Amino acid sequence: MEDIIAKLKTEIISQLNLEDKTPADIQTDAPLFGDGLGLDSIDALELIVLLEKNYGLKLDKPEDGKAVFHSVKSMAEFIQSKKK
Repeated sequence: MEDIIAKLKTEIISQLNLEDKTPADIQTDAPLFGDGLGLDSIDALELIVLLEKNYGLKLDKPEDGKAVFHSVKSMAEFIQSKKK
């Protein structure tokens, strides 16, 4: 799963144009929204696009988004669970 996490960090920086961040700046377990990385609702839409474009995945239920997009680790776990 470490490879998915590393790839996700790079993809998030690229997708959200976080030019002032490096993958090392993004903590795997830290929240992506609020006090963590500080993303907002527009960024959430971009993360949905990232999952669809890069992994061919869609959220089955919109209410699952909060759990899936909590952290890089939760996104990686979602991706890994859908690949099985």
